[in-house]
Amino acid sequence: MTALRPEHRDPRALHRLVEGLDLTGDVHADVVVSDITHDSRAAGPATLYAALPGTRAHGATFAAEALSRGAAAILTDPEGAPTARNSGAPVLVSRALRHDMGELAARVFGRPAEQMQMLGVTGTNGKTTTVALLESALRRVDVGVGTIGTIGFRLDGEPIPATRTTVTTPESPDLQALLGLMRERGAAAVALEVSSHAMALERVAGMRFDVAAFLNLGRDHLDFHPDLEHYFESKAALFTPERTRRAVCWTDDPHGAEIARRARAAGLDVVSVGTREADYVVQGFTPQPPFGGSARVRRDGAELELSLSMPGFHNMVDAVVALAMLESLGHHSDGVLAGLAEAQVPGRMQRVELGEGAPHAVVDFAHTPQAVSATLEALRQAFGRVITVIGCGGDRDPEKRPQMGAAAARYSELVIVTDDNPRTEEPALIRAAAVDGALAEPGRLGEVRDVTGRRSAIEMALAAADGGSVVAVLGKGHEQGQLIGTTLHDFDDVVETARAWQRLTGGVEE
Repeated sequence: MTALRPEHRDPRALHRLVEGLDLTGDVHADVVVSDITHDSRAAGPATLYAALPGTRAHGATFAAEALSRGAAAILTDPEGAPTARNSGAPVLVSRALRHDMGELAARVFGRPAEQMQMLGVTGTNGKTTTVALLESALRRVDVGVGTIGTIGFRLDGEPIPATRTTVTTPESPDLQALLGLMRERGAAAVALEVSSHAMALERVAGMRFDVAAFLNLGRDHLDFHPDLEHYFESKAALFTPERTRRAVCWTDDPHGAEIARRARAAGLDVVSVGTREADYVVQGFTPQPPFGGSARVRRDGAELELSLSMPGFHNMVDAVVALAMLESLGHHSDGVLAGLAEAQVPGRMQRVELGEGAPHAVVDFAHTPQAVSATLEALRQAFGRVITVIGCGGDRDPEKRPQMGAAAARYSELVIVTDDNPRTEEPALIRAAAVDGALAEPGRLGEVRDVTGRRSAIEMALAAADGGSVVAVLGKGHEQGQLIGTTLHDFDDVVETARAWQRLTGGVEE
């Protein structure tokens, strides 16, 4: 496993490290700590092992393994304490285990978030794009910037290789260690995707953002949250004075308007972005085919023009939110606009170059009904004829599947429903739900096909396209694997789209 840790860490006596926290147990144990982990396999000398409750077993069960690797003490909850004590190590007991783990992680790594500008982004759709826009703009004005999110970890545009244990926001020990590493390597700012899981599971405990942004709320993650209200409240919890100093909200979304209202009532500085009454008003969006767009933005009585190298009004919204975040932190420069204009995002409206005379092709991560609609509406404005390859993930919220199929049918002359990451579900049943939604869509434009196998579906879409069409391959974006059952198979939509076109044109053999 790859554990990202700053090279320089100051060992601290355990009793000093835990001062002020409501912990019981061996808080005065004579041990020194210079690392913290929630993974017993990653423990080493002078490590505080946080034993969390799990879905299959309590982390305290693995305390002996952590100690065998050098762990100095164990942090756990009352449930895990008896098992942890059997190990013979000092045991600290917390009734707010995830919160205290985050706070201790921040202390172990020297509170790196306090030494950089921290920019957090939450919302159902657009987090990755907004973080990439922030990265591009900050680099353009010569600010060293780290990014953390769905497409991985980056520092000044270069990937930081690591083994991921979460999809979007790392668990707090890994997050704080990563922030410490970025600070050590020269980052002055970090842009971070903050998922609803991160908020519900206290992954960003122990830190405070300089500015946090809310983009939108749609249907997602209802396999984790009991309902949409819980999902919303998890995101809304980011916008308190304890979590952030400033808030930027897209207030055309009623959930964004509600968060702005609550944040102002709590005393936060709030900047609104919208198409009507807002601090930043987005006007006159104009597509610039084949890829790109521009809009006028009015703020502080002045008007500026913002251009993008990505199509779609939804991407323009993300760009204006990024602009508002950066200006709220004092980054006033033409360089910010230039950086936004040239930003590209892997797996988000990513162009696949097929050659002269070939159809246009785009790979996008759209995996919610709202994202599918926004992506395909933008492509329809730019190209007219849209052919869509779409699938839905298995072992995830099944009720959104017909909605995704319906969204694809609303904007596409041909919808090819295929396999995404079926995981442990029967792929045919997943496809059937999306097909049913597509066929039932009153505004359906054309044909709907059910195709087994993503590779075959992509090739079929390209075969049906002409030079004026765009083929949209949706759902997996930047991912480089396809999870079928419990096996992860190599599969990259960008690579597979290029190969499919080569096969169709005689470039490569089957």
